[in-house]
Amino acid sequence: MKAQVTVTLKRGVLDPQGQAIEGALKSLNFNSVGSVRQGKVFDIELDESDPVQARNRLNEMCEKLLANTVIEDYTVTLSE
Repeated sequence: MKAQVTVTLKRGVLDPQGQAIEGALKSLNFNSVGSVRQGKVFDIELDESDPVQARNRLNEMCEKLLANTVIEDYTVTLSE
């Protein structure tokens, strides 16, 4: 089973990297950009056939390592 975990900063948490990207885009004349928030994506392959078990294991991975849940949110997407 394959999964994609997306980790982003929670709303209200300062995102200096996103602000830098926003400024760079505007300096390149992409003036329609309102704001940018950056994050990270993990593509993970699991030796698991049960989607419920896979989601539980992925949530555990996020809580223990992949995301700092104090300042970050995460979403898990499963595929076959």
